[in-house]
Amino acid sequence: MKELTEVIGHVRGWRRGWTERTKLQRIDLYTRVTLCALPWIFLVSWGLLPLGATLDRGPAAIALGGAFFAVNAVQCLLSNRNVSLSFAHYRGSEPFPMRRLRLPAALLAVLTGLLVALAAVGGIEDEGLALLVLDLPVAFTIPYVLLVPVRTYLLHCAAFAVALVALLAAVGVPGGLLFGAALSLFVVFLLVLTSTRPSAWSMSVMWQAEDARDMQARLAVAEERLRFGRDMHDVLGRNLAVIALKSELAVELAQRGNAAAVDQMVEVQRIARASQQEVRDVVRGYREADLPTELLGAKGVLEAAGISCTVEGADGPAGIGAPPAIQAALGWVVREAATNVLRHGDPRHCVIRLTTAAGAVVLEVENDGAGAVPEVGGGSGLAGLRERLAALGGSLEAGAAGDGLFRVTATVPLTAPRGLPSPAPRSVSPEER
Repeated sequence: MKELTEVIGHVRGWRRGWTERTKLQRIDLYTRVTLCALPWIFLVSWGLLPLGATLDRGPAAIALGGAFFAVNAVQCLLSNRNVSLSFAHYRGSEPFPMRRLRLPAALLAVLTGLLVALAAVGGIEDEGLALLVLDLPVAFTIPYVLLVPVRTYLLHCAAFAVALVALLAAVGVPGGLLFGAALSLFVVFLLVLTSTRPSAWSMSVMWQAEDARDMQARLAVAEERLRFGRDMHDVLGRNLAVIALKSELAVELAQRGNAAAVDQMVEVQRIARASQQEVRDVVRGYREADLPTELLGAKGVLEAAGISCTVEGADGPAGIGAPPAIQAALGWVVREAATNVLRHGDPRHCVIRLTTAAGAVVLEVENDGAGAVPEVGGGSGLAGLRERLAALGGSLEAGAAGDGLFRVTATVPLTAPRGLPSPAPRSVSPEER
């Protein structure tokens, strides 16, 4: 099961370009880019077009209009810089340094003063005033709405709206235009609130779900390591204690010149050899492929990677009814095929099917969205699987099955042909121990 736990632990790395995490990163990037582009869209549309009227209203109007546009562009740059930090603050992963809002707040005050001054000198048409008011707070409010509660945001927006309308009224703006300015502020504040916070909330929920899946995979690896550690402790703990006691007894007997010390050391030697064999048995059993376990593990790993997996025929005669040697060989096929599904292409569904035909067990692993699976040498690739199956008189085929499908088919006869040697048990190398 060690390879299986390694698959769980590294499934995100194998499918880095195609996993749900990568897709989520793209959605996150798209959301951030959209929020960064929104102030610029307002700037070059509703923030720029009304300023064209200032060209015919004298030098003062032109200077005020140019200053308004320049300060607004700087405000957009600062807004873009603060979007990522605002997202991190909203998710709770990193606090936002509030000192970064000082300059944007000051620029918002400057923009408000410039807008009031334009209205005072008659440098803007009546229709353009509502558009400039609509553009005025966008760059500042996009990051700000993620930093404070909704109630605080609405209260601050209401206070800003009251202050702006009062200033415009003080410079002689008619009542109809004041109503239009107030309506524009209401629309833009509501637009920022309904577009920014829901986007941040949905991204936060998706990242939390992704982190939970990743944590679940890590816990599965840790649990398997703990289980193996318990098995090793159960095997070695008692025997090592006995070896220690008998060694102490042999030392005492040897110091007294008692010949029984030799018998005690012989017993220590016997227990040590038995312990060594028990450890080998544990490691060998840990690395042997068991068909039911491999089917269950492959289904769990694939579904953890966002791939729908269906297992057919596992409870039939082709599954639990097959001889142990055939089950072990097919278990290796399931393990390698599931690994290749994860490592190659962009599959969304995988079917593992066990059937019997013409006195043979047939295992098919079929997935969509997969490219060609490369031949891998050694004991863990398709070449190694063919050698395992050939020892049982079986065969392995892998290739495209049409309609974007890729299929691995393993066929093993229920009765091995005469003359074929029995498959030798796989030795465990020192590196694997």
